[in-house]
Amino acid sequence: MDRSQKADLVAELKNVFNETSVVVITRNLGLSVAQSTDLRMKMRDAGAQFKVAKNRLAKIALEGTRYGSIGDMLTGPTALATSIDPVAAAKVAVEFAKSNDRLEIVGGAMGETLLDLNGIKALAALPSLDQLRGTIVGLIQAPATKIARIAKEPGGQLARVLAAKAAA
Repeated sequence: MDRSQKADLVAELKNVFNETSVVVITRNLGLSVAQSTDLRMKMRDAGAQFKVAKNRLAKIALEGTRYGSIGDMLTGPTALATSIDPVAAAKVAVEFAKSNDRLEIVGGAMGETLLDLNGIKALAALPSLDQLRGTIVGLIQAPATKIARIAKEPGGQLARVLAAKAAA
């Protein structure tokens, strides 16, 4: 990799760090190509990215971003999982690590907040952004549905009484 390619990679990583909501650092303990491809596809499906980068270049890219504190975690064969949704990358990484012992979660950060393994697991346990949106829409629609049900109920009761009288 020549100097210009390294500069491009650092610029790309810096851009990712500036746009993302969460960074999860994982350690590769011998993932096969098929396993790594599977993990990348799961990340992509969840709206996240999984990128292996040289630690030295990643540390350079971290300078001047809100994720500068995770530089100490970048030792050994690491990879970065990032996503705009604060839960997506953590959720996929934790689920994949449960079924595959060759992926170890080191830690990460959400904004300026440093997260250890337990913090990443807690983040993964939260509902995703889409699930939260669905819950909010359901809560907003519930009062309107209840009002409509209450408004039509007296008429329905009257119709049932009249139907019962007519049948008798």
